[in-house]
Amino acid sequence: MSTIAFDQFALTRIADFARSLSRLHQAARRHAVDDDQFDREFNAVCQSIWGYTIDDISDDLFAPEDHHFLDTLDEAHARIFAAEQGYDLVGDQGMLTDWWGFCWMILAEKRGLLTPENRAAARAAIEEKYLAAPNVIGVIIGP
Repeated sequence: MSTIAFDQFALTRIADFARSLSRLHQAARRHAVDDDQFDREFNAVCQSIWGYTIDDISDDLFAPEDHHFLDTLDEAHARIFAAEQGYDLVGDQGMLTDWWGFCWMILAEKRGLLTPENRAAARAAIEEKYLAAPNVIGVIIGP
């Protein structure tokens, strides 16, 4: 018998926050959808759950072991990892399409990387990157 048991009612069901994102993925099966739309919807879900987006954390903040963990993660292990952290990656249609990105955010939360200081540093790095491009005179970054 398995020693792993989770109270599914105690888990934060990410699918409840990702309904628009799931509809967007379904629409993409019928017609082309701009990648920026996916990014905006994914970030909206992350903002709703964690108060941060994937753009608020630099990849450099993760240890090499964390990168290895994420790079070798499959759906089955992602589901277990998420549940151990209090999240459910399964929606009405099965595993969420963006499960890997959500695991990235879950790991960032677990490591304590979701901080105002890390957000400010990540946003500054993005701004610096864009300002280095020719013909860019300013960068506007939303909340």
